[in-house]
Amino acid sequence: MRSAIGESPAEGVRIEYAVAGEYDEAVALIDKYEIDLVLLDGEAQPAGGLGIARQLRDEFDEPPTLAVVVARDADRWLAAWSRADAVLKHPLNPVTTGATVVDLLVNRASGSAPAQRAALYSIPGSVHV
Repeated sequence: MRSAIGESPAEGVRIEYAVAGEYDEAVALIDKYEIDLVLLDGEAQPAGGLGIARQLRDEFDEPPTLAVVVARDADRWLAAWSRADAVLKHPLNPVTTGATVVDLLVNRASGSAPAQRAALYSIPGSVHV
Protein backbone atom coordinates (compact mmCIF):
# COMPACT_ATOMS: atom_id res chain seq x y z
CA MET A 1 0.00 0.00 0.00
CA ARG A 2 2.77 2.36 0.92
CA SER A 3 4.39 2.04 -2.50
CA ALA A 4 1.04 2.75 -4.22
CA ILE A 5 0.59 5.95 -2.19
CA GLY A 6 4.14 7.20 -1.79
CA GLU A 7 5.43 9.94 0.47
CA SER A 8 3.84 12.81 -1.48
CA PRO A 9 0.80 11.73 -3.53
CA ALA A 10 -0.14 15.34 -4.39
CA GLU A 11 1.46 18.74 -4.35
CA GLY A 12 1.58 20.05 -0.79
CA VAL A 13 0.57 16.70 0.76
CA ARG A 14 3.21 14.69 2.55
CA ILE A 15 2.30 11.35 4.11
CA GLU A 16 3.97 10.17 7.29
CA TYR A 17 3.66 6.48 8.06
CA ALA A 18 3.75 4.88 11.48
CA VAL A 19 3.98 1.10 11.76
CA ALA A 20 2.65 -1.40 14.32
CA GLY A 21 2.99 -5.17 14.29
CA GLU A 22 -0.36 -6.04 15.93
CA TYR A 23 -3.83 -4.60 16.47
CA ASP A 24 -3.10 -3.58 20.09
CA GLU A 25 0.00 -1.68 18.98
CA ALA A 26 -2.03 0.08 16.29
CA VAL A 27 -4.65 1.16 18.86
CA ALA A 28 -1.87 2.43 21.13
CA LEU A 29 -0.50 4.55 18.27
CA ILE A 30 -3.97 5.91 17.51
CA ASP A 31 -4.34 6.80 21.20
CA LYS A 32 -0.89 8.42 21.40
CA TYR A 33 -0.67 10.24 18.06
CA GLU A 34 -3.04 12.06 15.77
CA ILE A 35 -3.67 9.41 13.14
CA ASP A 36 -5.91 10.83 10.44
CA LEU A 37 -6.20 7.88 8.10
CA VAL A 38 -6.22 4.15 8.70
CA LEU A 39 -5.59 1.92 5.67
CA LEU A 40 -6.35 -1.75 6.25
CA ASP A 41 -5.88 -4.83 4.12
CA GLY A 42 -9.10 -6.81 4.11
CA GLU A 43 -7.14 -10.02 3.47
CA ALA A 44 -4.74 -9.61 6.40
CA GLN A 45 -4.50 -12.49 8.87
CA PRO A 46 -5.09 -13.32 11.63
CA ALA A 47 -7.12 -10.16 12.22
CA GLY A 48 -8.59 -9.00 8.91
CA GLY A 49 -8.66 -5.33 8.05
CA LEU A 50 -12.44 -5.34 7.65
CA GLY A 51 -12.98 -6.57 11.21
CA ILE A 52 -10.38 -4.15 12.52
CA ALA A 53 -12.13 -1.25 10.76
CA ARG A 54 -15.44 -2.15 12.37
CA GLN A 55 -13.78 -2.59 15.76
CA LEU A 56 -12.10 0.83 15.51
CA ARG A 57 -15.49 2.35 14.60
CA ASP A 58 -17.03 0.72 17.68
CA GLU A 59 -14.22 1.46 20.14
CA PHE A 60 -13.41 5.10 19.38
CA ASP A 61 -15.82 8.00 19.83
CA GLU A 62 -14.03 9.82 17.00
CA PRO A 63 -12.08 7.21 15.04
CA PRO A 64 -9.66 8.17 12.30
CA THR A 65 -10.87 8.04 8.72
CA LEU A 66 -10.89 4.39 7.65
CA ALA A 67 -10.14 2.87 4.25
CA VAL A 68 -9.98 -0.83 3.45
CA VAL A 69 -8.46 -2.74 0.55
CA VAL A 70 -10.47 -5.67 -0.80
CA ALA A 71 -9.31 -8.33 -3.23
CA ARG A 72 -12.65 -8.86 -5.00
CA ASP A 73 -15.48 -6.57 -6.00
CA ALA A 74 -17.80 -9.07 -4.29
CA ASP A 75 -16.17 -8.10 -0.96
CA ARG A 76 -17.44 -4.52 -1.14
CA TRP A 77 -20.46 -5.52 0.99
CA LEU A 78 -18.01 -6.51 3.72
CA ALA A 79 -16.39 -3.11 3.44
CA ALA A 80 -19.83 -1.53 3.91
CA TRP A 81 -20.34 -3.76 6.97
CA SER A 82 -16.98 -2.58 8.34
CA ARG A 83 -18.23 1.03 8.08
CA ALA A 84 -15.08 2.11 6.25
CA ASP A 85 -15.06 5.57 4.70
CA ALA A 86 -13.50 4.30 1.46
CA VAL A 87 -12.86 1.03 -0.34
CA LEU A 88 -9.84 0.35 -2.55
CA LYS A 89 -9.50 -2.65 -4.86
CA HIS A 90 -6.41 -4.84 -5.03
CA PRO A 91 -4.19 -4.64 -7.02
CA LEU A 92 -3.84 -1.01 -6.08
CA ASN A 93 -3.60 1.52 -8.89
CA PRO A 94 -1.13 4.20 -7.69
CA VAL A 95 -3.07 7.01 -9.38
CA THR A 96 -6.49 6.19 -7.93
CA THR A 97 -5.07 5.06 -4.58
CA GLY A 98 -3.10 8.28 -4.16
CA ALA A 99 -6.09 10.38 -5.22
CA THR A 100 -8.37 8.55 -2.76
CA VAL A 101 -5.91 9.01 0.10
CA VAL A 102 -5.46 12.70 -0.66
CA ASP A 103 -9.23 13.19 -0.87
CA LEU A 104 -9.76 11.44 2.47
CA LEU A 105 -7.02 13.47 4.18
CA VAL A 106 -7.99 16.84 2.73
CA ASN A 107 -11.68 16.34 3.48
CA ARG A 108 -11.09 15.15 7.05
CA ALA A 109 -12.37 17.74 9.51
CA SER A 110 -9.10 18.53 11.27
CA GLY A 111 -7.05 21.56 12.18
CA SER A 112 -3.75 20.02 11.09
CA ALA A 113 -2.18 20.38 7.67
CA PRO A 114 -2.03 17.34 5.38
CA ALA A 115 1.75 17.27 5.83
CA GLN A 116 1.22 16.34 9.49
CA ARG A 117 -1.10 13.45 8.88
CA ALA A 118 -0.21 9.79 9.17
CA ALA A 119 -1.62 6.57 7.77
CA LEU A 120 -2.24 3.17 9.31
CA TYR A 121 -2.31 0.22 7.01
CA SER A 122 -2.20 -3.52 7.23
CA ILE A 123 -0.47 -6.13 5.13
CA PRO A 124 -0.99 -9.88 5.42
CA GLY A 125 0.40 -11.08 8.72
CA SER A 126 0.83 -7.68 10.36
CA VAL A 127 -0.68 -4.30 11.03
CA HIS A 128 1.26 -1.21 9.99
CA VAL A 129 0.63 2.28 11.21
